[in-house]
Amino acid sequence: MKGVFQAALVLAVIAVGFMIAAPPAHAVTFDLTSCHVTGGCGTQTVFGTVTLTQVGANVNFDVELAGGNRFVETGAADQQLFKFNATGVVAADIVNEATANPLNAVAGGLQGSAGAFNGDGTGDFGFGINCATDPCNGGSTPTFTGLTFTVNGATIAELTAPNNLGNIFVADVLIASNGLTGPVDVTGVSAVPEPATLTLLGVGLVGLGFAARRRARRNSR
Repeated sequence: MKGVFQAALVLAVIAVGFMIAAPPAHAVTFDLTSCHVTGGCGTQTVFGTVTLTQVGANVNFDVELAGGNRFVETGAADQQLFKFNATGVVAADIVNEATANPLNAVAGGLQGSAGAFNGDGTGDFGFGINCATDPCNGGSTPTFTGLTFTVNGATIAELTAPNNLGNIFVADVLIASNGLTGPVDVTGVSAVPEPATLTLLGVGLVGLGFAARRRARRNSR
């Protein structure tokens, strides 16, 4: 029994070491695979990716379109380039909005907005990223295939809960293969790894060690 206790204690120490050594940042990537474009999205099945990286108390977004698709602002997506939901966040928490892979830069830059967005059958969203002054119609300038921004004071789990129709994110795009525009989205149930998993593992192993120690004491009486 003494050996069991010692083994459990060693495992607990190792788990705590992993927690201490674990990097503060972790990321999760989602695929944009659901097409809501009137007229269809051709044969393409993955329209881009959305990567969220937890850095301390903030989350960085990196949205990259694939296959030559590019961002647009249309009424079908409530004049938002990208839409998402969040818990405990206000528009002022959205910062560092910028284009990525710009073919032509957006003169007025991007901005984060809060509102009641529910265009074109993709469900309800509370936040979006849009062009601040320059209309981003995608058919001419400005054109770009990626965007980045940061949400302060949030966790990945708080930004990835499916909405009322089961959608997590929406991007408004121009499909390269057919020139049609409309929303594409991430659909499904979020399964986001959090650092708390290691904490729970460590707590469980420590508990196992204490339980083994109590059994050893009882058996020695």
